[in-house]
Amino acid sequence: MKLFSTLLAAAAVASTTLLGSTTAQAAPVADVKPAAAPGADFTGIAALSNCSASLVRYAESAATDKALVLTNGHCYEGGFLQPGQVLVNTASSRSITLLKPDASRAGTVRAEKILFGTMTKTDMIVYQVNETYAAIKTRLNVTPLTLAKQGPADGAGMAVVSGYWKRIYTCSVQATIPQLREGDWTWQSSIKYRQPGCETIGGTSGSPVVSTATGEVIGVNNTGNEDGERCTVNNPCEVDANGNVTVEQGAAYGQQTWWLYTCLTATRSIDLNKAGCQLPKPARRR
Repeated sequence: MKLFSTLLAAAAVASTTLLGSTTAQAAPVADVKPAAAPGADFTGIAALSNCSASLVRYAESAATDKALVLTNGHCYEGGFLQPGQVLVNTASSRSITLLKPDASRAGTVRAEKILFGTMTKTDMIVYQVNETYAAIKTRLNVTPLTLAKQGPADGAGMAVVSGYWKRIYTCSVQATIPQLREGDWTWQSSIKYRQPGCETIGGTSGSPVVSTATGEVIGVNNTGNEDGERCTVNNPCEVDANGNVTVEQGAAYGQQTWWLYTCLTATRSIDLNKAGCQLPKPARRR
């Protein structure tokens, strides 16, 4: 997983510049405009103490909604989430740094809770912060990225925009992998990046995968095979529909985010019991 590590950072610097809601019918978020060249700047990008992140909105979000921040489940301030563990409406007071389009610091926002978080099936956390989109726009002049309603097609242009490293990786989607295994975790429909171009490193975890055609968030960056090992931590392996295992050293991957839409209510809250919801539910205790 592309979590920041001190050793990796030191090596990287030495060698290269490197890897809740209100009313359902409220007015749309004001002044939300895609970057002139989608994925080419740091619009909506955020940094955490150990990972990258982004300020995001649903297509139907309102300016008066509390703002959302997306990152990986393995970037959770409490440590890696266990297989089957799902956080729902969990208190948080995490500080999150928002960037300007030129990657300079815009200011900070603070999470008030985790709406949803897991490392099962996908690898993401959605924080709700204590300010609305309108308030953040007024105070920091930062606008969110919009979450896409479907996963990316093979060959789609993409950018991994890292707020931690203030670096943008560009490439395209190579394929959607039926199953990706890493250590004790399993992810489904993982997004594999076509190389060269997206050789992500520690600290890029949680970066949005941005469509270079639409500027929408089509996934969240989370891992790559560093050493060529098979299915170990930091060395994910691919499993096809027939159960065949493939290992490719240097391959990098992101996870699906569009599943959030399948669980949204009319007021844009997450309901894991909604019919058709694709997000995992908390594992039942025995």
